Amino acid sequence: MALDQVLDDLQREAGIARLGEVRAVGGGSINRAFRVESGAGPVFVKVNTRQSADMFAAEAAGLEAIREARAVATPVVVALGETGEHAWLALEWIDFVANAQPAAERLGRELAAMHAVTGEHFGWHRDNTIGSTPQPNTPTEEWIDFWRDHRLGHQLELAVRRGLPGDSERRLTALLGGLDQYFDGYRPESSLLHGDLWGGNWGATRDGIPYIYDPAVYFGDREADLAMTRLFGGFGEKFYEAYQAVWPLAPGWERRVALYNLYHLVNHFNLFGTGYLGRIEDVLRELGR
Repeated sequence: MALDQVLDDLQREAGIARLGEVRAVGGGSINRAFRVESGAGPVFVKVNTRQSADMFAAEAAGLEAIREARAVATPVVVALGETGEHAWLALEWIDFVANAQPAAERLGRELAAMHAVTGEHFGWHRDNTIGSTPQPNTPTEEWIDFWRDHRLGHQLELAVRRGLPGDSERRLTALLGGLDQYFDGYRPESSLLHGDLWGGNWGATRDGIPYIYDPAVYFGDREADLAMTRLFGGFGEKFYEAYQAVWPLAPGWERRVALYNLYHLVNHFNLFGTGYLGRIEDVLRELGR
C-alpha cells in the first residue's frame, strides 16, 4: 500500500503538517489503521480499498450526526478521501483508558439524551453499513415495516444466499410475518441511534468522558441500541440504571431485546459463517418460533 501517498493527501485535504512517526494500530477486522503524528496532534487514519470510499463517507456522516446531537462525545472527522486504489478516513485521536467502566453511568445518561433527538421517519437520508454488510436506510413511516423490510428481512435475504438452512429460513420468515405481536401497545419514536453499539465501540478518557465510535447511524427504536449493548456485554448495570433514570423503557422491552439482537446475529452469520447458527436458533425459540 502506498501509505506515503495517502498521508500526503491527508496533509493536503486537512491542511495539517505530517510530523514524526506513523504507527500501525488496531482498527478492527475490516480496515488497516494507523496513528499519525501531525502538527495538529495525533490523528487516527483508517485505510481500505477504493471500494470502501462510500462506507467511509457514511461513517463520517454518522459521526457528524452524533456530534451535532451534542449528547455523547465522538471523535471529530478530520478528513476523508481517495488516493490511487485506496480510500481513507482520518479522525481525531482519542487516548482511551483500559477500563472504561467508571464512565458507564455517564454514558447511560448521555445516550438517553442522544436518543431524545428524533427524526421525521425511520431510517436515514443515506444507506450505510453494519460491519461490512450493506445496511439500507430507506425512510419509512412505520417502524414495524422498517424493521421487517430493511433490517431482518434484508439480512434474511443475504443469509439465504449464504446457505442458511431451510428450517431456519422458514422460522425467520414466519417471525417476519408476525412482528406485530411484539409491539402490542408500544409505538416507538424515531430516535437517533448509533446502530452498532456493542462493547467494542465505546471507550472513555482518563478524565471520565465516554466516547462512541464506528457507528451505523439511523433513526429507529431506541431499544434497538440498548438491545445490542446486551449482546456481547461491556456496559454494566450502572449504565442501564442511569439510562432508565433519564428515560424509562416501555413495558415489554425485555422480549424485544431478542428480536433486535437477531438482526445482528444473522448479520454475523452473513459475515463470519455457521458458527452463529446455534445462537440464531436459540433466539428464535425464545421468540416462540
